[in-house]
Amino acid sequence: MYLPAQFQGDRAQAAALIHDPPFVSLVSIDESGLPFITHLPLHLELGSPDVTGQQPFILFGHVAWGNPHWRYLQVRPQAVVTFLGPHAYLSPQVYPDLARVPTWNYLAVHCTVQATLVEGAEAKNRLLHKLIADQEPDYAKQWHQQDTGFAQSMLAGMVGFELQVTHLQCKLKVNQHRPEAFSATQSMYATGSDDEQALARWMERIAMKDTPEILGSH
Repeated sequence: MYLPAQFQGDRAQAAALIHDPPFVSLVSIDESGLPFITHLPLHLELGSPDVTGQQPFILFGHVAWGNPHWRYLQVRPQAVVTFLGPHAYLSPQVYPDLARVPTWNYLAVHCTVQATLVEGAEAKNRLLHKLIADQEPDYAKQWHQQDTGFAQSMLAGMVGFELQVTHLQCKLKVNQHRPEAFSATQSMYATGSDDEQALARWMERIAMKDTPEILGSH
């Protein structure tokens, strides 16, 4: 994506965005050469350190067996994952002068990934537990109590995958390059919609140079 230097986020900020919420667009190329997109939640983990000592991001998810997306990942393992965080309109009224135009502020993460399918009931079950732990840990008990036949049919009806992140972009576009209106923008967002309030919190974090902990407690 287009990413001017003033909007460049870091890995920790990207991880925070991926977790809140972890709902993404997974983009592959189909047989006709057009983008094929699936919207789904993913689980983020840190991989083993590479030669530089950095731990790569790894994403886990699954689709229904009837969704052809897993076949595209099998044939063309390189794909793109996009996360869109809070976003909102910005009125030019926040500026002290009139020679301004409206814009849209937003937070986004784009990941280039290399996919590997997760096959076998046990491996898919472990993958499901990662997603359950993210969203509703208490459901794990109910899943364990499912009839064996039902659980096996659910696992057979899904295809899991592991996505190794090979390139990452994090964009934090919240008017930080306009100091003459940054405080006014933050104040306006702080009393607005849920998305606007979320942007205001991110603006406070950016202003304070507060770096989120990568993966938190995960």
